[in-house]
Amino acid sequence: MKKTNLLFPLTLALLVSALTVSCSTKKTAGNLSKIKAEGAVTIAMEGAWQPWTYHNENNELTGFDVEVGRKIAEKLGVEAKFAEVNWDAIFLGIDSGIYDMACNGVEVTPERSEKYNFSIPYAFASAVLIVKADNHDIHSFEDLKGKTTTNSLGSTYAEIGEKYGATVQTIDSFEETIQNVENGRVDATINDEETFNSYIAEKFNGDPSKAPVKAAAKINGISKIAIPVRKSDETSELLDAVNKAIKELKESGQLSELSVKYFGKDITLGQ
Repeated sequence: MKKTNLLFPLTLALLVSALTVSCSTKKTAGNLSKIKAEGAVTIAMEGAWQPWTYHNENNELTGFDVEVGRKIAEKLGVEAKFAEVNWDAIFLGIDSGIYDMACNGVEVTPERSEKYNFSIPYAFASAVLIVKADNHDIHSFEDLKGKTTTNSLGSTYAEIGEKYGATVQTIDSFEETIQNVENGRVDATINDEETFNSYIAEKFNGDPSKAPVKAAAKINGISKIAIPVRKSDETSELLDAVNKAIKELKESGQLSELSVKYFGKDITLGQ
């Protein structure tokens, strides 16, 4: 289903243009007092990554991160306003002061932590290597050397492909990456394990043997998923409030309930 932007229908070109916003705008982005005064927190996400953020059969924005974002906004006492953009535009928007934060299965990495402040983790995830079902050449990430993968620009999955010697073609959505693997345009893609499981459940009634693609390998280790905000003293109060909200959602069991609703299991506990 075609994605429809609910707020700030910005192309990447417009986002680049928005990088010229005034210094005063940058200083107040992510400022809790400003958010409360305006009555809304602006949350960036892709809207095309089921079950994290996607559109249902009625073209309504939904998903685990959508509901988490709404719950956090409720705890802040404001409305959640969602901006749907491509992956790399999420970070451009935070940098330029367009978005207060992001809620889109963002993995905490050392590189990102140098540029953004992250909330405490609210979920934990693993990555899988996805290839065509009849592919007998790729069994591990080491087999990616000299091969071609496809992922969103700037994603950790694209970085993993490059790390193992693959040539990475950038693309906008999970659905497109799967299509490119299925059609043989690329050798593989790397993505979130639960996203792949959701794809199998929705498209093939949970039977991976019926799918045109398969998970050939899994990354060892668990990634922390958290909410990034611009690294600034201006955002410190917002980050504290978000952390408090996440803790309360965990303690009340609401976070676990949302996880089971969208993933079929609790991915909020870590390992």
